[in-house]
Amino acid sequence: MVRPMETDISLALIGLVLLTALMHASWNAMVRAGEDRLNSLALMTGACGLFALPVLPFLPFPTLETWAILGVTLILHTGYKLFLVRAYTFGDLGHVYPIARGTAPLLVAIGAFLVIGETLTLSAMLGLLLVTGGIMSLAWQRRRGSPDERKATLYALGTAAFIASYTMMDGIGGRVAQTPMTYVFWLFLLDGLTFFSIGLYRRGWRSIRTTNSISIIAFGGAALQMVAYALVIWAMSVAPLGLVSALRETSVIFAALLSAYILKEPVGRIGIAAAFIVAAGVILIRF
Repeated sequence: MVRPMETDISLALIGLVLLTALMHASWNAMVRAGEDRLNSLALMTGACGLFALPVLPFLPFPTLETWAILGVTLILHTGYKLFLVRAYTFGDLGHVYPIARGTAPLLVAIGAFLVIGETLTLSAMLGLLLVTGGIMSLAWQRRRGSPDERKATLYALGTAAFIASYTMMDGIGGRVAQTPMTYVFWLFLLDGLTFFSIGLYRRGWRSIRTTNSISIIAFGGAALQMVAYALVIWAMSVAPLGLVSALRETSVIFAALLSAYILKEPVGRIGIAAAFIVAAGVILIRF
């Protein structure tokens, strides 16, 4: 039986989850920098599967309950990636990413309440709403209302639904498995095989003949992705799903900074204001 977590979360754990947010923004920026995002994401996910292989013999074999959760979350992770690629077909990073990542935390908190009865204090819920609102506000600065933007918004909202669903399932999976890492590394392997196969089907065998820059994106991004997600799954095994998800979604703020200073894209006053809103939300989540 899954036991609800306490709503308190230590400063050390907050810092750790914020670090994973920076890692998440970094590998997303690497995917965004690639010319063929489906190919980059397929290679990156496949590299995660390769990295997971040598670790699996040292972990307990999953139970039937863990396998069932892995089966469901594998479908959700695949849907998330496919919807994300479609969203970026019609919209840019500044529009899609805030909507997709910003809508998810509130959905996670609602889902955690409905499925496992996880409750939040009033101040924590207010902090959750502030973090979500601050992240979502970043999307408004790129809103132009064109047909492509509307399609991008719909795909981004669909992506958010997948994010919320797999976040909840992964949080439960990390708790019911013998160890959180058992769940994480089997997920990396299965997800890697699945999405790499999709990439091969869509792009053909030529997709694995990569340049040095694509190899850096694939293997560097895979390393960031694996460390970040392993830490998040562990955090969700010891802290409330909604709170961890909200802190993790501050990756949007890190993405804004990467866009401004690495990609040389303007953040604007809305982005600065959103950073303060998110910071206030993190303080309320803690206290």
